[in-house]
Amino acid sequence: MSNAVPEPTTTDAGIPVPSDGLSLTVGPDGPILLQDHYLIEQMANFNRERIPERQPHAKGGGAFGRFEVTNDVSAYTRAAVFSPGTKTDTLIRFSTVAGERGTPDTWRDPRGFSLRFYTSEGNLDIVGNNTPVFFIRDPLKFQHFIRSQKRRAANNLRDNDMQWDFWTLVPESAHMLSWLMGDRGIPRTWRHMNGYSSHTYSWINAAGKISWVKYHFISDQGIEFLTQAEADQLAGADPDYHQRDLYRTIERGNYPSWTLEMQVMPFEDAGSYRFNPFDLTKVWPHSDYPLIEVGRLTLDRNVTDYHTEIEQAAFEPNNQVPGTGLSPDKMLLARGFAYADAHRARLGVNYKQIPVNSPRVEVHSYSKDGVMRINNVSDPVYAPNSYGGPQADPLRAAEALWDSDGDMVRAAYTLHAEDDDYGQAATMVREVLDDAARERLVSNVASHLRNGVSEPVLLRAFEYWKHIDKETGEKIEAAVRSEST
Repeated sequence: MSNAVPEPTTTDAGIPVPSDGLSLTVGPDGPILLQDHYLIEQMANFNRERIPERQPHAKGGGAFGRFEVTNDVSAYTRAAVFSPGTKTDTLIRFSTVAGERGTPDTWRDPRGFSLRFYTSEGNLDIVGNNTPVFFIRDPLKFQHFIRSQKRRAANNLRDNDMQWDFWTLVPESAHMLSWLMGDRGIPRTWRHMNGYSSHTYSWINAAGKISWVKYHFISDQGIEFLTQAEADQLAGADPDYHQRDLYRTIERGNYPSWTLEMQVMPFEDAGSYRFNPFDLTKVWPHSDYPLIEVGRLTLDRNVTDYHTEIEQAAFEPNNQVPGTGLSPDKMLLARGFAYADAHRARLGVNYKQIPVNSPRVEVHSYSKDGVMRINNVSDPVYAPNSYGGPQADPLRAAEALWDSDGDMVRAAYTLHAEDDDYGQAATMVREVLDDAARERLVSNVASHLRNGVSEPVLLRAFEYWKHIDKETGEKIEAAVRSEST
């Protein structure tokens, strides 16, 4: 916003327009004329302003910033973005998962934490949440999970019975649900929550050695949460509370920051580790793999056009630069396809030419044509060729490759020594939460279960929580039953 002398209004072609508010008509009371091309342009553009919203993570906001490396991690990765002292421009988008674009920021829901590094080797995207785990470990369940959190077909309403029906039939959700129903299920602001890659990724050093890694962005503001009552009040009073808080905080020059710390597992440890290290429902205890500081992320610039810089931002975990890579995590491998495919459907095949998605390095690609192609294509348009076209360089790419063999099967992960669905959830409820936090967990779950959950699903829910922690499950059952009598 500015009070300076305004520039003249133009059409989208840059042509000055004669009026901001009066259509061209035959006389002051006559019909509108079709040759009023500015009026037609304005109406036509208005009818096409909305692009399809994201399936999950529809509601969100973000900002630009910078990342500065503060430690030497070259023993683990050759990626230029993580070289000592390197500074890299970044973009972040925070979001809720299940809600639509108009839903309140303060609903109980995981928070997306998607981060882009505009590196000297191309875009690096880390797509994560404010939780280190997720509800499921196999991508075939993902679509069903999201539908269970959305709206019923019959009445177009969200339905707690549908949610608990899915959760209690999928016990691998126990660890994530213990996070969601606890204090961190509703962060006070986006600034007061951590961000996690959740997935296991890979790092590759200059010698070609692979390590398995997890990213932890630890809030320098500390962790703060909203109680359910506070969140409910804000949902009505200010449904854009989190977005407003971030924008105003940066506008005042109070730049929020996060310290990036990594867990690094030697490649050889994966096969014998007590938990399956690629299972998205599990964490690696810090006692086994302590955090290693890498650098600091600071958000210091608000967006200037929400649509072009946030709504059209297209993060995807397959954006990995030399020295970083994916892992055998089934959910991560599937997301490598799913995110890019969602962007092609929502934004068009040339979505990476939208400025917010464009890398800060030269692109030498054989991609050609398609809707909304912006960058010029030059011959040769095929490979291999004899006319000086780009050539792949496997040494420069530093691709993460690992051995894999076996029969084609549809099976769960191979169990490791301490793998089960309830163990880490039990540790969290019994050992991580204090008495007050456990009481809030009981209250949050009971309140959710009292809201339209049918008796058969309710019985499963009580057993579900008793498997996590018998005392907590009994308190949840007692709280639900006492309220319903």
